[in-house]
Amino acid sequence: MKARYVVRITPADVGQRVSVRFWVDGAAARQPGEPAHSDAVGVLESWADGWLSIRWRDGRLTTVDEQALVAGKTLPPSLR
Repeated sequence: MKARYVVRITPADVGQRVSVRFWVDGAAARQPGEPAHSDAVGVLESWADGWLSIRWRDGRLTTVDEQALVAGKTLPPSLR
């Protein structure tokens, strides 16, 4: 059985904690065994002009092209 990925977040979720999976740049050119996807978990700080900004708990900021999204969902607030 194949995994079914669904993007269940929208710009209305800015401020919420989210988990997203997205295509890595150049995924089609990767060598066998290298990941084609990456994940980010944190607070969705913005979604504007086709780009999402996700702030990790440690302060890092990840930006993701909305066209690269494979899956996404909101999460409950962190317990920390």
